[in-house]
Amino acid sequence: MARLTARFWVDAYLARLRLADIPAFVVAHGDDTGGAVLVKLNTLDAKAQVFQRSFDLATGARAWVTLAEGCEAEVDAAIARQRGFDPDIWVVEVEDRAGRHLLDADGLSG
Repeated sequence: MARLTARFWVDAYLARLRLADIPAFVVAHGDDTGGAVLVKLNTLDAKAQVFQRSFDLATGARAWVTLAEGCEAEVDAAIARQRGFDPDIWVVEVEDRAGRHLLDADGLSG
């Protein structure tokens, strides 16, 4: 099975969010082909959560896991640290007071 490029996945994710009327934008443009993707969920109450894709070592399945959560400044600092290690990382910020991010939706979850 061919792996989607990071750019293709980000474009598709943004389209899905637009269809659900969930504002989102790219805050850091990573490598188009192989860059990892972080998704920051900003609930617009000074709180945030950032997700990264990970592998379940037991099953080999890909899943979104929380990298950091709490006050937005702490989440932003965690993102900055990750970008310091890997400047090819994409960062997509989703803004939704209800906490919707769609990462658990079909086609996006794994």
